[in-house]
Amino acid sequence: MKEIVVATKNAKKIVELKAALAGLPVRLLSLAEVADVEEAVEDGVTFEENALKKAQHYLAATGRACLADDSGLEVDALGGAPGVYSARYGGEAANDAANNAKLLSELATVPQEKRTARFRCVLVFLDLDGRKIISEGACEGSIGYEAKGEHGFGYDPLFRLADGNRAMAELTMAEKNAISHRGNAVRVMAEKLKGVLG
Repeated sequence: MKEIVVATKNAKKIVELKAALAGLPVRLLSLAEVADVEEAVEDGVTFEENALKKAQHYLAATGRACLADDSGLEVDALGGAPGVYSARYGGEAANDAANNAKLLSELATVPQEKRTARFRCVLVFLDLDGRKIISEGACEGSIGYEAKGEHGFGYDPLFRLADGNRAMAELTMAEKNAISHRGNAVRVMAEKLKGVLG
């Protein structure tokens, strides 16, 4: 059983990843389970740069293989924003409610047909031997006018799926994992990890 540190303290993200990688001989540990480690600096301009920075930082800090992701929401009417700034779109100390409020405010005058958006995720796995595996995933949709649903986190209550009017936050975890940007990236990563972890 290989121990892999997941570069997050977000309990919901850990649950999603554990469910998606359940068939592999791995034990996922959150940062909260490992040690009191200084947070990685996420100053990259792309999701891949930030994921790689986090993986390198936490591998060095914990001495364990690391799986890191950077993901976010890209809204076409906002030129791809919030993008890599998704977690702090409403300010450095912003929470989900503040980020969602800012997004709704920015899109207040944008008609539904121009509110197209996608969630994007880049996953980077770094092993102690220097092996690096990268996977990506996306989920297309649009931004609604109000929050819907009780599940998920982040922008899930505002994100409407491309095939209907349901919000990401209205999906069960299994439904979300089947179509989400992270779910897609994790499935690709799982296939690649199978080849090296057997």
